[in-house]
Parts: sequence; C-alpha cells; structure tokens
Amino acid sequence: MLCTLALLASLVSMPKDMVTAALKSYENVASYRVTLRVMHGNSNEIIQYSFKKPGFVRMDFVRPHKGAVLVYDPAANRVRLQPFGISKAFALSLSPDSRLVKSPSGHQVNESDIGALLRRVLLLQKQGLATVQGEESVGGKATVLVNIEGKDGFSLDATHRFLLNLDAVTLLPLQVRTYDVAGNLLEEVLMDDLETDVRFDDRFFTP
Repeated sequence: MLCTLALLASLVSMPKDMVTAALKSYENVASYRVTLRVMHGNSNEIIQYSFKKPGFVRMDFVRPHKGAVLVYDPAANRVRLQPFGISKAFALSLSPDSRLVKSPSGHQVNESDIGALLRRVLLLQKQGLATVQGEESVGGKATVLVNIEGKDGFSLDATHRFLLNLDAVTLLPLQVRTYDVAGNLLEEVLMDDLETDVRFDDRFFTP
C-alpha cells in the first residue's frame, strides 16, 4: 500500500512536459560518459561513449570492431576514425555525413548526444502526444516511462513512436525505444552507467 502511494505521489509531482523538462536538465550537463548498448535489427553494438560540450564526441567500440576509436571535433567538423585503436595506421579523416561513420539507423556522430535525441523527440511530440505510462526499473534505477507518438500516422525519419525511460531524479534518458507506424521496433538503446560532468583530459578528444 505504501509503495503504491509513493508511486502515485511521484507521478503527480512530475512536470507536465517531461521531454522539455529532460532537455532543460540536460542543458546543465557539461559532459558525460556512458556505455551504449544498441540493438537495431540484427545489429548489436556496445560502445563506450564520451561527450563534452559544445560537441566533442569520442566512441570506443567494444562490439563489433573491438578496439576501434572514433572522435568528432566540432570546430573542424571532422571525424577521426582509427580502426585499430590507438594505432594511427590506416586512420581516416571523414565528414560526419560519411556512410562509414553513420549508425545503423542513419544517425550522424555530430547528432548523437542526449540533447540531439531529446530535440528529435520534441519534434515528434509537436506533431503528436506525450503521455506518462508509469514507472519502470532500468539497470536498477527508477525511471519514468514516457510514450511519445505522432498523430494520424505522422513519423519523423520513419519513427512514429518513442518510448523513453527517464531517470526519476535527473530526468536524463536511460533507455530509448523507437517504433515505426506499424508498431515494429526499429531500435533499442540502453544507457548503462551514465556519469555526468566528467572531467576529461584535454587530449582525450584528440586521437
């Protein structure tokens, strides 16, 4: 009974617009790192992802392409891809729209951070409806489950529906699922061990 009352109280106290509140929370984050577990069709990726504003990105691949390192420099708007880790042999300098560095779902590295995700969700929300579905545990943490769905079949880059698990304290996403208009799962992303305001060495984003 007490657990039920606590759940109801927490849901009542939540912001009316959860996605906007999540984006506002993210605006206070200077940097973060997280383990991404991405499932897209038959693709299954594990990536150690690091981000520092205004847009520095580093991805250390665990699976597939174990040891590969990808770094994005927003000032140069270039992606540095080192297929064999710290070795600079065969390193490539690429545009962020190169197919070699796009995700299986077509996302670019310069649009891969939490802020870019939440802004995409807001675009869909403006053409649809967002509803709080309740609470779920993700990775042992309490999260608020928010459903965002386009009206009248509206889709954004084939995505008709987002299911977001937002951390109950920070409101940052810990799990994201996307669906097409037929209800098919397009992609699922788990964000494990999310750590914010990390102090990265200046050389960390310079492979």
